[in-house]
Amino acid sequence: MPVTAREPRVLWLTGLSGSGKSTLATALHQQLLAAGQPVAVLDGDAVRGGLCRGLGFSPEDRRENIRRVAEVARLMREAGLVVICALISPLREDRAMARDIVGAAHFREVHVATPLAVCEARDPKGLYRNARAQALPQFTGISAPYEEPLSPALRLDTSRVELAAAVTALQGLLSA
Repeated sequence: MPVTAREPRVLWLTGLSGSGKSTLATALHQQLLAAGQPVAVLDGDAVRGGLCRGLGFSPEDRRENIRRVAEVARLMREAGLVVICALISPLREDRAMARDIVGAAHFREVHVATPLAVCEARDPKGLYRNARAQALPQFTGISAPYEEPLSPALRLDTSRVELAAAVTALQGLLSA
């Protein structure tokens, strides 16, 4: 039986492209909806098509992308929703900013710690192939840094953990 939140939280899923952030967010979203929990997903690709359209991938634009998403997540959480944010968000400093915007008491950082080799093998959008061919500059994990969280609330490697078990672990963060 799914666990619902006692108090709305923001789960911030961070990891490399292809690590499984969106898959986890979608699966948790479906379970929470089925349990009657108000929930929303802010997915990096989706927000870049609207809210963050026009932002590139420079460090400044990435920071602004994360700031905008964190502000929306805070508003949604304050309205009573569990918010699942699935963004690469490669820099610790930017994730700390998101935590400050949301409020540390309501923010749970989740490192989707799938190894680079697995993410590259998955390469659902052909991004790694383009990055390796130097056709995609500033690509996280290849030509731009990814700083792993030092103390995430949860660390999941989707190449080792089944989806159902990962979703159960995420649900546990909602009542913690």
